[in-house]
Amino acid sequence: MMLSEPWAWAALLLAGLIGGAINVIAGGGSIITVPVMIFLGVPGPIANGTNRIAILAQNIAAISTFKRHGLYDFKLAFSLAACALPGALVGAWVGVNLSGERFNQVLAGVMIAILLYMQFGKQSSRQAAEGPRRLFLGHALMVLAGFWGGFIQIGMGFILMPILNRVMGLDLVSTNVYKVAIVAVYTIGALAVFALGGEVYWLIGGVLALGNSLGGYVGAKLTLSKGDELIRRVLAVAIIAMVVKLLFFS
Repeated sequence: MMLSEPWAWAALLLAGLIGGAINVIAGGGSIITVPVMIFLGVPGPIANGTNRIAILAQNIAAISTFKRHGLYDFKLAFSLAACALPGALVGAWVGVNLSGERFNQVLAGVMIAILLYMQFGKQSSRQAAEGPRRLFLGHALMVLAGFWGGFIQIGMGFILMPILNRVMGLDLVSTNVYKVAIVAVYTIGALAVFALGGEVYWLIGGVLALGNSLGGYVGAKLTLSKGDELIRRVLAVAIIAMVVKLLFFS
């Protein structure tokens, strides 16, 4: 691995900072952190597990920022998270049992699927005028979303945001507030599964988590100060970055 070089640790920290901010504001930050770890010599499945340390740290930092501004309905946030958790545990178990070659194949497939979604998926947002709706459907979809989050995490923002925004009718700022709580809760379970399977490098994850925590704080502050407009712009940038990665750096 290249992690004997000082620049490699700096690259991890920077990747965490950028990925953490993007994850909180829109989603797709793991497409930065996981490939950076793989580039530095971390096997794909272990990069997938190690990334959960950074994801957890980033979302805890974002939750604390949002909480100070009084934006949480904790009852709804954690009921959604409770539905996502069982799916995440199963997804993480599947991830632990994938070989490195198979993981790389799945990752390539995910990138193609995200590219197709970005090209043909309808991009729209709804503003909630009367509060959350379709609560049963939203909670049911969280089980499936949790499976994906536990399995690979990459692209999770593009799954959660349509559920919270389009299905449940939350505005984009509220969507981000609930998203970070849901991801934080199910990531605890997923990280435990990967750790028990020996798929976590704790030191690498700790450095990445430091960057992600800073990025999560920055992302939360930007969400609060700029609102929906910034979220849409960063989402567009994240989409373009994914396309470039898929076409030119795979």
